[in-house]
Amino acid sequence: MTIRIIGPVLAALSCMAVPALAAPCDQLVALALKDATVTSATLVTSGSFETFKNLPAFCRVAATLKPSSDSDIKVEVWLPATGWNGKFQAVGNGGWAGVISYSAMAEALRAGYATASTDTGHVGGRGTFALGHPEKLTDFAWRSEHEMTVKAKQVISNFYGSAPRLSYWNGCSTGGRQG
Repeated sequence: MTIRIIGPVLAALSCMAVPALAAPCDQLVALALKDATVTSATLVTSGSFETFKNLPAFCRVAATLKPSSDSDIKVEVWLPATGWNGKFQAVGNGGWAGVISYSAMAEALRAGYATASTDTGHVGGRGTFALGHPEKLTDFAWRSEHEMTVKAKQVISNFYGSAPRLSYWNGCSTGGRQG
């Protein structure tokens, strides 16, 4: 038996393989997010990102989240320009954090995930940021991951035109506690 695919079916299958983007990357800088400001949205070409030269093309979105008057949470969301697997993988940190986990994001991106990471609301790998700043301690303890996830899913929906069908957490060390 020979199965023959006709025009409309073939067109439908090709649309499923490469979804149309709902919003161009650079337009995400104007995205309105509660208690947040998108500070940049840039299309990064394949092989051109900093020390991770083997990454596919992706939309790099950076934002600052301010859920409290003392919060200053930096996050990044990376969105595959092609080949998105329909999933979201948030990645955790180590120690006292204070940095965005680019290496873990790179692994997720290579596997086709939209991915996000946070600096947990401070810079540097020591706990001194929390002295006299209970809101920053709350950011580190749980709020930065929650806010990052909520905002990342909004960015993903705006870029792809649909929410991720599955979401994952990937982390060890502090990332285990964050999960």
